Amino acid sequence: MTSINRRSVLLGGLAAAGAGALAACTDSARSPALVSPSGSAVAAAEKKRTGTGRQHEITLTAAPATVDLGNGIRAKTWTFDGRTPGKEVRLSAGDTLAAELANQLPGKASTSIHWHGIALRNDMDGVPPATQTAVRAGGTFTYRFVADAPGTYFFHPHIGVQLDRGLYAPLIVEDPREPLSYDDEWVIVLDDWVDGITGTPDEVFAELRQGMGGMGMGGMSGKFTLMGATSDLLGGDAGDVKYPYHLVNGRVPTDPDVYTGKPGTKVRLRIINAGSDTAYRVALGGHRLTITHTDGFPVRHQLTDAILIGMGERYDVLVTLDDGVFPLVALAEGKNTSGLALVRTGSGDAPSATVRPKELSGTIMTAPQLRAADDVLLQSATTDVTHRIKLTGGMMHYNWAINGRPFDMSDPDANPILIEEGQRVRLDFINDTTMWHPMHLHGHTYQLGGSGPRKDTAIVLPKKKLSVFFDADNPGQWMLHCHNAYHGEAGMMANVAYQA
Repeated sequence: MTSINRRSVLLGGLAAAGAGALAACTDSARSPALVSPSGSAVAAAEKKRTGTGRQHEITLTAAPATVDLGNGIRAKTWTFDGRTPGKEVRLSAGDTLAAELANQLPGKASTSIHWHGIALRNDMDGVPPATQTAVRAGGTFTYRFVADAPGTYFFHPHIGVQLDRGLYAPLIVEDPREPLSYDDEWVIVLDDWVDGITGTPDEVFAELRQGMGGMGMGGMSGKFTLMGATSDLLGGDAGDVKYPYHLVNGRVPTDPDVYTGKPGTKVRLRIINAGSDTAYRVALGGHRLTITHTDGFPVRHQLTDAILIGMGERYDVLVTLDDGVFPLVALAEGKNTSGLALVRTGSGDAPSATVRPKELSGTIMTAPQLRAADDVLLQSATTDVTHRIKLTGGMMHYNWAINGRPFDMSDPDANPILIEEGQRVRLDFINDTTMWHPMHLHGHTYQLGGSGPRKDTAIVLPKKKLSVFFDADNPGQWMLHCHNAYHGEAGMMANVAYQA
């Protein structure tokens, strides 16, 4: 098996990293039967979803393209339909999405689409080989599911490190009974960009896999490995990949995307971090932001100067625009560089590409400071099962794992984290590493602690513990993994599997 195919299988498969103490009991015997991704329990759960009967049909063609990042910078990459980010997909809660993926990628590369944050039917989750067969080059596959929860989502492949190419786009599920009042929307997609500029994500991963031990005396930086990026907000090491550019809506800071509006307009910003190794500290110069949602779910409104957003997270904020030209800055946390977009509501010169508005060092909101809105707060219930999710590994040997066991792609059903339909589940993330990890659970949203926000991706800081709770109401086999594309690919993932 070639290394590329091996890696493709690695991120795609849902082999499990063990479930703490549970693992010791299950090692010697085969695990109990698991719910099949296309089994009767999955079909029954899908029937319960409230649908409108409307179907939204799209075709997404994954193929090589040369994209214009602005200022004359062109990058050879892979995209959906020749652009990055891909074209926004927007539907109303309860609509059925029918999305045909056509794979025209080169070199026999297989691919898939994961609908990040959507609680959908398990066989449409896009995780080969666990929930579907990978879509081979030249092949097609149609994803069809009801999107019943409104919110800000996005989609991307779940094979190898394809996430760090240009294969991603926003997915907005509108609320037909939208409680927020605003005049306009601006969807903002953040990304750290390497592909077609200094190398490919596969080359980045190959270098990282050597670990710091393979970097030579004194931990010399490699072509792609970043040394010395630190952040107090992230508890130390901020990231390990040298990105030549940080993009906002596919544009470099020297030639930014511009939102044009009128003073006094109230705008909903839907901010998505589609990056692979970078948290962003986001602020709009001259304005304060009111946080209304995170990962699609409403929170008690919170006023702030800036937000911290890890890979895979999304935040919705409201802002009333002033008169002038203002920088929307996505500071690459700990990396001393940034992405930029502009808001123009009046006359004035554009700020420099390296502008740092004072709001970036004002009040910075992170998820644990937020509270779930009352209508999405989990109802009080006794916890039926607690799983210890120990995050292990490090940069020295690049051996990222869960509970010390890197994901084994050759045996997707081994050592699952077992749950049963109807249970209230507690996951205790215990970060035993010196780096932060944005931990993403497919098919569900969990609550941070007793009254924190409902999320599907949450930052777990180094040497810290984070407890989250969710209801096991969506049967199947679901990936739980670090949304740092390179950590996940190295093995920091597990299979949260429903027992049949």
